[in-house]
Amino acid sequence: QVQLVESGGGLVQAGGSVRLSCAASGRTFTSLGMGWFRQAPGKEREFVATIIWRPTTTYYLDSVKGRFTISGDNAKNTVYLQMNSLKPDDTAVYYCAASQAGGNLRAITAYNYWGQGTQVTVSS
Repeated sequence: QVQLVESGGGLVQAGGSVRLSCAASGRTFTSLGMGWFRQAPGKEREFVATIIWRPTTTYYLDSVKGRFTISGDNAKNTVYLQMNSLKPDDTAVYYCAASQAGGNLRAITAYNYWGQGTQVTVSS
């Protein structure tokens, strides 16, 4: 059994920063990449950022480019999301995910394992 556990969410003022962490535990597995998604109330889950391990490549949702940075450790199946200049529109539950199959890592269907989510609330 593989578990992904997120941490680091919370309440922050607009313009502030938050760093999310996600660590895998349980059965050892090899991922091709890991990503972050988010889901705001009443909206569908959307892609935020992903990191492909080899070669190291990152992709971002347009609205977070220049504000969010994804990083991680392939050997530990750990991924981070540094979020700066936060806006109220960034308020959502943030989920990390790991992909073994690869493919389009901007798509939910590319991911095999998901965390339980961590709430990030940005106040205006």
